[in-house]
Amino acid sequence: MTGSVERPSRSRRFERGSVEFGRVLGFSDGLFAIAMTLLIVSVEVPAVADADSVGDLADALGDISDQLISFLVSFLVIGRYWLAHHQMFSMLSAMDRGLIGLNLFYLLLIAFAPFPTALLGDFFDNPLAITVYALTVAAISGMEVVLLRHAHRNGLLARAMPDEIYRWGALLSTTPVIAFALSIPVAFINSGLAIAVWLLAIPVGVWANRKAPPGADEYFEGL
Repeated sequence: MTGSVERPSRSRRFERGSVEFGRVLGFSDGLFAIAMTLLIVSVEVPAVADADSVGDLADALGDISDQLISFLVSFLVIGRYWLAHHQMFSMLSAMDRGLIGLNLFYLLLIAFAPFPTALLGDFFDNPLAITVYALTVAAISGMEVVLLRHAHRNGLLARAMPDEIYRWGALLSTTPVIAFALSIPVAFINSGLAIAVWLLAIPVGVWANRKAPPGADEYFEGL
């Protein structure tokens, strides 16, 4: 019919180098930067009765040590997710509306991360605070798998990924999900042990990297 407007296809692709592709990358990087900056906002400068007293200031700094630890842990965690996000999006030749929507939900979780970080800093010994933090980070890791699955199944990768390498990549992203999920019951026993469980994801990840299928290194190096 004359004057009708064609509705855009939901499967419309936005090729690398296009304005739309660049806008998604710019928005994602900007949100990561804001989220990582907001982490330090939850750490309050301590107030002391005698501003010239080294001992009073040292005691006050000790009182906010939980906040400083949670800030450091969360900065490293979000930094790791930024690196993973950067690597995955460098593998893309194009995006579609589905991937953009999934990426937006992924960024929602990144933007939410400063809240459980502040909660953890103020209630470090409370198992519920650790549970909220662990569930948030586990959800972010889970979304990495969802993003990779969508890109793999919809032909958005610059190079077709063999199923064996895809499963290996999904396993790497699932490792933190398992570690953070396992830490929840441990948190009700001891908060320090729960964080130790989080750290187990590091050696497990190193082990998984050593078990990479043949061709995986060359595949990722070529991207």
